[in-house]
Parts: sequence; C-alpha cells; structure tokens
Amino acid sequence: MNYTVLLSQMLQATLMSLRIFFSTLLFSVPLGLLVAAGRRSKVKAVNLPVRFYILLMRGTPLMLQLLFIFYGLKPLTGIQLDRVAAAQVAFLLNYAAYFAEIFRGGIDAVPAGQYEAARVLGFTKRQTFFRIVLPQVCKMILPPMSNEFINLVKDTSLAQVIGVTELLRVTSDWVSSAVSMAPFAIAAVFYLLMNAVVTRCFTVAEARMNYYR
Repeated sequence: MNYTVLLSQMLQATLMSLRIFFSTLLFSVPLGLLVAAGRRSKVKAVNLPVRFYILLMRGTPLMLQLLFIFYGLKPLTGIQLDRVAAAQVAFLLNYAAYFAEIFRGGIDAVPAGQYEAARVLGFTKRQTFFRIVLPQVCKMILPPMSNEFINLVKDTSLAQVIGVTELLRVTSDWVSSAVSMAPFAIAAVFYLLMNAVVTRCFTVAEARMNYYR
C-alpha cells in the first residue's frame, strides 16, 4: 500500500468534507435564527409551516434527505443538482432545523425582566434583541452548538451515499482495495484533529464570554 498516495487522496477528500462543513455553517446558522423567529411567531400562517419543517428535518434521517434531494428533486421539480450541491442543500436544511431549536431554547431562557428593563430604557424591539438578548443567547447556546458542530464534522461522511468523494469514501475504497484496516485508523485521526480544532474554538469562545456570568 502506497501511503504517500493514500495520504494525498485523503487530504483532498478532507478538503471536500471541510467544504461541506463550512458551507453548511455559513448558511444554516443565519437560516436557523430566522426559523427560530418563525417558530416563536404567534401568527399561525408562519408558525405552523415552520413547525412542520422542523419536524420533517429532525424526524427523518439525514441520509434519506440526501437521497431525496439528489434523486427525487428532478422528478418533482425538474431541478437537477450535482452531487456536491445536493449534499450542501441537504446539510443546510437539516442543520438549520436543529440550530433553530437551539436558538429558540436560548431566546426563551432569557428572563422576561431583561425585556422589561430594555423597554424602560427606551430600547426598540430590534435594539433589545441584538444588544441585550442575542449576546446572552450566544453565551447560553455555546455547549449545544459545540455538539452540533462536532456532529456536523462526522456527518459529512454521509455525503458518500450520493457519490460525493469525501474522506470516508476514499478511506473505504482503500480498505477494500488494499485489504488493510490502516486507512480507517488514519481517517479516525483526521476526524479527531478536525473535532479537536472545533472543540478548541468553542473553549476559547466560552472563556471570552465569561463576562456574562
């Protein structure tokens, strides 16, 4: 087994995994905040569709969502996404639902007195949310967000079901051809290193936001 070629291919595949990871975060976090606002809305025309979307995304497997978006979207809508784009859309929609519930829990945990105090000080609803509520929410949701980020690193491996050449697919191909478990061990190190970076980033973020205690 040529380890130089193996490592080269695994590094390239890791870049694809990171591409899915970062594109998911870039769009799913703001979308999750928007969905959380819709989930908290008292308007049924907004609240009910958002609740159904969250139930659908959290209640069905991500693998099934990947397969549906890649294979089922064209027969229903005529839209055909390439493999990478389909993976990115599936991850975006799935993780936005989870982030929405985390945001909603954080917003609901802010004491009502915070809103009343802001009203007394003359803050608008927008100012209250962005200057008072959101900073507190960010502090409270760091632990669950950390878990979701770590899960996302590992879940990128599911993209192989629609043919995306990510880290685990390359690893599996090498295990099959070389009849060796060594590629699995190397892949585990790659995932551990990525999640170590994620964990470190959240540790630093929590330390910097300790002034909210």
